[in-house]
Amino acid sequence: MKPQLARRRALVLFSGGQDSATCLAWALDRFAFVETVGFDYGQRNHAELQCRQTLRENLCRHFPHWAERLGEDHVLDAGVLGQIGGSAMTEPMRIAVQDDGLPNTFVPGRNLLFFTLAAALAYRRGLDTLVGGMSETDYSGYPDCRDNTLKALQVALSLGIERPLTIETPLMWLDKADTWEMADQLGSDALVRLIQQDSHTCYQNEREALHDWGYGCGRCPACELRAKGYANWSRRRADPGH
Repeated sequence: MKPQLARRRALVLFSGGQDSATCLAWALDRFAFVETVGFDYGQRNHAELQCRQTLRENLCRHFPHWAERLGEDHVLDAGVLGQIGGSAMTEPMRIAVQDDGLPNTFVPGRNLLFFTLAAALAYRRGLDTLVGGMSETDYSGYPDCRDNTLKALQVALSLGIERPLTIETPLMWLDKADTWEMADQLGSDALVRLIQQDSHTCYQNEREALHDWGYGCGRCPACELRAKGYANWSRRRADPGH
């Protein structure tokens, strides 16, 4: 564990997807104590919520040195996002690009609300760091995933709870191939297999077919991004000179 982080206590925004699973491993490798929080906002891909406990249990089984640092899990109701409506993440609509250039999988305010709720929970639980899997490198242009957004939010939340609070985004400047590489570096083949088999990212909520990169429909933007990243990482791993 890195000495400067040895006393810090983290809360990981843990959806059950590839990115948040990698971030949970990253946090367990660095922090003295880690709790997790998930959000039920009426998302169509509710399979991710069902994967969360399996991921936590398998992480503890395969990595007992991390199990000692893993604390409670929390699931908070963020159903108000579903009440607002208008998103392919919460309503049965075809995924498409909106007039403003953003995909209709964008849920406005989602990450802002998630971090606000996480900050309130962290205040009550005595945790000083929030960890999220947002990235500007391989993403759909969501404005609440941008580094500047989250830096501004860190300041606002710290002021709002009158307590220093750090937002860590270890994937911010990584693409999906780099994210697979991070998992390999953190936990070798065991962690990569765990993320392949136990995480869920597919927007269509499909878990029938297991691909090299994990379960999913293979057609939605989330599956395509994950598959492309896995293929690029596999080629890089097979031929490290290129």
